[in-house]
Amino acid sequence: MKIIEIIRLLESFASPELQEDYDNSGLITGNPEEECGAVLLSLDCTEEIVQEAIRKNANFIITHHPLIFRPVRRISTETESGRTLLTAIRSGITIYAIHTNLDNIRDGVCAAMADRIGLVNRNILSPKPGLPAVGSGMIGDLENPLSEAVFLLRLKRQFGLRVIRHTNLTGRTVKSVALCGGAGSFLITNALRAGADFFVSADIKYHEFFQAEGRMVIADIGHFESEQFTVDLLHDLILEKFPNFAVLKPEILTNPVQYYI
Repeated sequence: MKIIEIIRLLESFASPELQEDYDNSGLITGNPEEECGAVLLSLDCTEEIVQEAIRKNANFIITHHPLIFRPVRRISTETESGRTLLTAIRSGITIYAIHTNLDNIRDGVCAAMADRIGLVNRNILSPKPGLPAVGSGMIGDLENPLSEAVFLLRLKRQFGLRVIRHTNLTGRTVKSVALCGGAGSFLITNALRAGADFFVSADIKYHEFFQAEGRMVIADIGHFESEQFTVDLLHDLILEKFPNFAVLKPEILTNPVQYYI
């Protein structure tokens, strides 16, 4: 099977046309017409991930975050991205990113989060004009309302969290939950407008926490942590179409953020 066949599957699921203007989803490097021995999935493409692909004879790496995000002025061994690219090219490894186009579909990154939380009655939080099933974030309901403390415990357990940064608790029951994988502070106003009791996302800045205004709880669970199940999503998608193909999950965790507890 050629690499292009897997790319076609990915793009039929989350069209590159749905990515944001600033993004760089799609083919990063390599030859999509080559035969694919195995594919390695990862949230990020790092030197360690490329080395893992080499060890496992995987000549195709699919990541969520693009290795090349902004225009590149030079590729050298002086930077990690340069070393990663050079190693991949020398080893004949094709790299493909499926980023905000996967964020922006109903069954994408946010759905994987909502599955862990247990949300029903789901809708896109900030839909694209004329496209109710396409857009940023998601909002839904818990089947059984929970206290804020119990809901925080559910987040901790379901996402394997060591710490959660959050605003003051309101003392109200949690029924409606809005969420966004990765950096989602741009959706705080949308979550408030939609009447969410909790907004679960990542990369919330200090002053942005004040935007909760005591009307909901903002919970920052970490960027990697919020998107970690993207690998499972892609794994299941590819195996459903190509059940006898080698689709590998990474042994290496690429989260650059560590916590001293």
